[in-house]
Amino acid sequence: MSRRTERIGEQIRAELARLLREKTTDPRIGLVTLTHVDVSPDLSSARVYWSTVDSKDSEDLSTAEEGLESAAGFLRHRLARILELKRVPELRFHYDSALTHGHATLSLLREIRDDAQE
Repeated sequence: MSRRTERIGEQIRAELARLLREKTTDPRIGLVTLTHVDVSPDLSSARVYWSTVDSKDSEDLSTAEEGLESAAGFLRHRLARILELKRVPELRFHYDSALTHGHATLSLLREIRDDAQE
């Protein structure tokens, strides 16, 4: 990935986070965190990685993903107004389980620490 696509990916991530927080009203989306955006070299597509801490149920995750996919056109249209790009990439959302795994790992470490202190 070139420096330019990294910069554009970060701009897209920041603006999408703001748009999701301020402009979307779909209750399926809930509280999501955008972790990373990978933009293709020709700027035709962007893989938006997201996660959530509040829901661990696979049904909740699929509902959130459906909401994000449903909002993709709206979000892309808003990005076109905000970003100064000739072509705004097509948005594809992918669940990133890193935050969930990290939270579980920290919980296990706390349990070990508490057991060792007893």
